[in-house]
Amino acid sequence: MTRTPTPLSDELFDYLCVNGSPPDAVQSRLIAETATLGHEARLQISPDEGAFLTLLTKLTGARTALEIGTFTGYSALAIARGLGEDGRLTCLDISEEWTRIARRHWRAAGVQDRIELRLGPALDTLTSLPDEPAYDLVFIDADYENYTAYWEQVVPRVRPGGVILVDNVLYHGRVIDPDDTAGTTQAVRQLNERVRTDDRVEATMIHIADGLTLARKK
Repeated sequence: MTRTPTPLSDELFDYLCVNGSPPDAVQSRLIAETATLGHEARLQISPDEGAFLTLLTKLTGARTALEIGTFTGYSALAIARGLGEDGRLTCLDISEEWTRIARRHWRAAGVQDRIELRLGPALDTLTSLPDEPAYDLVFIDADYENYTAYWEQVVPRVRPGGVILVDNVLYHGRVIDPDDTAGTTQAVRQLNERVRTDDRVEATMIHIADGLTLARKK
């Protein structure tokens, strides 16, 4: 039994993507445009994570989805494609600049009619959403400091059997460094502990990209 994942070199990662579901022309153009943003480009999810989101959305049969943190729209594009033509995805973000890029690529992919973008602080928008369970799938990939607050707002709004995903839960390995007391690191630890002890869900962490929590609401 192999206890730890196989280390990924750049070459092995490329092999993984090519032999999974590699980015198509629209996704490749979005990756290239996002790369021109410089340091901020790191906020985009990886191609293998995008392929995972699309496949998981299809496997769960999700028809309504919510995304917290959209950036330039790669993850939203992945989820929207998994929903199908009759599905609806609500995206929450604060940046008009970054989501302007997202809108162009959503149109190019033909999924713009499945996506509703709401601009503004996500916590404010969340409190304005219906209180009853309305979502089959939620993807959280936003500011770490509010991760636990997002979680608490989201869980009641997910249908029983629905799925919640939280990105970057390994936080570059810093979550296990006892000397790292930075606020962002502690915020991710807090979220991970909350998920671990939350009896409303069953959850696991997946070693994809920077760590992805996959939870199913009971």
